Amino acid sequence: MENFIPFTDLSLATTFSDYENKFKALADQKRLHILNLLCQQKKISVAELTEKVGMPQSKLSYHLKVLLDANFILKETQGTWSYYTINEKEINHILSPELCCLFRPTCC
Repeated sequence: MENFIPFTDLSLATTFSDYENKFKALADQKRLHILNLLCQQKKISVAELTEKVGMPQSKLSYHLKVLLDANFILKETQGTWSYYTINEKEINHILSPELCCLFRPTCC
């Protein structure tokens, strides 16, 4: 057990932390449902999401904040309405070869 190597690569630690936060955001069926709806539509309002997901706006706002913090969705405010879109760049990144390279470095 004394052969433990301390984790000192800060860039790797940062990468792991980023993925941890993103996977935590994805580890919820309601948030996955929201992302699925956003993938099907270009832009959707909170009112439409509330109806389609079937939860009160207060709970929906929490899930939207988690997805926003993970950068999976983008928010656009028009007047008093908020509209959400999928952040395709970030979704594509989470499905990218970079993640595979963390676990299969010989394939990169």
